[in-house]
Amino acid sequence: MKRIGILSSHNGSGFDGIQKACEEKILDAQVVLVVSNNSTAKVLEKAELKNIPNFIINDKKYPNENLDKKITELMQEFKVDYIFLSGYMKKIEENLVKAFEDKIINSHPALLPKFGGKGMYGINVHKAVIKAGEKESGCTVHFVNENYDEGKFILQGKVELDKNETVESLEEKIKNLETKTIIEALKIIIN
Repeated sequence: MKRIGILSSHNGSGFDGIQKACEEKILDAQVVLVVSNNSTAKVLEKAELKNIPNFIINDKKYPNENLDKKITELMQEFKVDYIFLSGYMKKIEENLVKAFEDKIINSHPALLPKFGGKGMYGINVHKAVIKAGEKESGCTVHFVNENYDEGKFILQGKVELDKNETVESLEEKIKNLETKTIIEALKIIIN
């Protein structure tokens, strides 16, 4: 059974989908650790309810410490096989990337390589997709390297854009697609 660590800054909707897939034995895996850089992140409460160890690692809690090193050591301590970024709003640094090469997974709410890079997350991506007049969008589940959204693709899910698509309606379509695509991608890797 593979051991998954989650890095999340807010709600952790990816965590929800992965946790459910683990509980339902869709994935031969277990979420063993949740780490957030945000002390008020809802994902910490969700982890607590499931009795999953959870930690806050940020500058406020650990001033003058190398947070990347701290996260890496924690993931190693919990013997994590894969790390999933569930809306983690910090750049993954070198220690973690090197220690978990091709083991850190992210989901991006667009069809990479388009609409990726620094500042391209959430609603910013959907605005850019609509502004560009794209006919389709989707999500890309990919491995993480030291550059934003440039890691090797695992799986892409696609949706058609309606003629009157809004940022909100596209965001909803992508959210529904993303959970399914994340689980399918993890099945490819884990099972």
